[in-house]
Amino acid sequence: MNDSLLDKGAAPKAPVFEKPRLSFWQIWNMSFGFLGIQFGFGLQNANVSRIFETLGAKVDDIPILWIFAPIAGLLVQPIIGYMSDHTWGRLGRRRLYFLVGAILSSFALFIFPFASVLWFAAICLLILDMSINVSMEPFRALVGDMLPSSQRTTGFAMQSFFIGIGAVVASALPYILTNVFGISNEPPGPGQIPPSVSYSFFLGAVVFIAAVSWTVFKTKEYPPEDFKKFHPEIAELEEPKLGILEIFTQLFSMPKTMAQLAVVQFFTWFALFSMWIYTTNAVTKHIYGTTDTASELYNKGANWVGVCFAVYNGFAAVFAFFIPWIAKKTSRKMAHMISLVVGGIGLISISFIKDPNMLLLSMVCIGLAWASILSMPYAILAGALPPKKMGMFMGMFNYFIVIPQILAASVLGFITTKVFHGEAIYTLVFGGCSMIFAGLMTLIVTDVDEKE
Repeated sequence: MNDSLLDKGAAPKAPVFEKPRLSFWQIWNMSFGFLGIQFGFGLQNANVSRIFETLGAKVDDIPILWIFAPIAGLLVQPIIGYMSDHTWGRLGRRRLYFLVGAILSSFALFIFPFASVLWFAAICLLILDMSINVSMEPFRALVGDMLPSSQRTTGFAMQSFFIGIGAVVASALPYILTNVFGISNEPPGPGQIPPSVSYSFFLGAVVFIAAVSWTVFKTKEYPPEDFKKFHPEIAELEEPKLGILEIFTQLFSMPKTMAQLAVVQFFTWFALFSMWIYTTNAVTKHIYGTTDTASELYNKGANWVGVCFAVYNGFAAVFAFFIPWIAKKTSRKMAHMISLVVGGIGLISISFIKDPNMLLLSMVCIGLAWASILSMPYAILAGALPPKKMGMFMGMFNYFIVIPQILAASVLGFITTKVFHGEAIYTLVFGGCSMIFAGLMTLIVTDVDEKE
């Protein structure tokens, strides 16, 4: 027997316990809350530009009005991630934040339709996005907490599935309420939101709280003593002396994989934000030939944009189960690269379309990209993060989502009016090129967990 280590006073290594593989229904339950979260995002992405225009916003005003959304993510997600890393109570580490965020988000969705002036609508957007971010970030960290490495891709893919389903219904709600239930799609008066949009937000408030509550009460997190068994390198889960300032110090010592993914995320989300901001204006003007927000034709086109957003999210829900297969046959970063390039081509293709029905083909391409965006970066990142700081780093990763959105909100209005002479369709082309570049940059990423 070699006693040299004992002679030097070295402590014996703690035994390593593997996290148990969870069943399909356990992964289902822990991901179900994303149905509600994306219901909120889906209503926001498909309708907020429409609401802003209805309340009198000009085409070059829309990006700066949207800036509240990424600012909310920039401030909230890292802080909530850090706090959830250092929380334990009756609802575990993460579930308390799911529930609080859901309550606040449902309130914001309920009051949004009562906006009658732009500044009030912008404040509603800020409250909604801050609240959604309180719920969303801990959901990402929960997958890293609960699942072994071999199931992480499946876990994030399941989240993508529910994100897709939630966004399909949310995006299409005004269209469904108008064409199936006969609810008016036209504003009652100048500067008023159509009833079809208002009722969609009211329904969204109910779905959000119900879906998140399902996960809160159907999922049981590992207590701290079990978490330490799975990660014996963690001596304790207590708050470090730096406290919340650790968020800012750790930003400069992030794992290499996270820094590489940051580049990919930057160009990806610049493209997405350009799409969310300008698709309504681009489609109603380029395909429907109108900018009159009070006209029947404009509101018909705006509803069709909601359907298009529902389609790309619907295909994302389907593709979510194929992305792990593509990754297994190639690699996670190759699957992500292919998806982003196809999505960028889909975004560019909108500029060649005159028949609204043909937009659905573009949405299929964007759906593939969206499915991968919601799963692959997080599956790659989770393996590169220290388990003790999973929530904090997942929250910090959000910087590379919101910073490009803030940049987009700051410059896209100028680019659209001065460079593209008010033609928002070319802004979508610009976004498509950004997404293709993001796909190519995926090739530089090191996936440390690739051999799982």
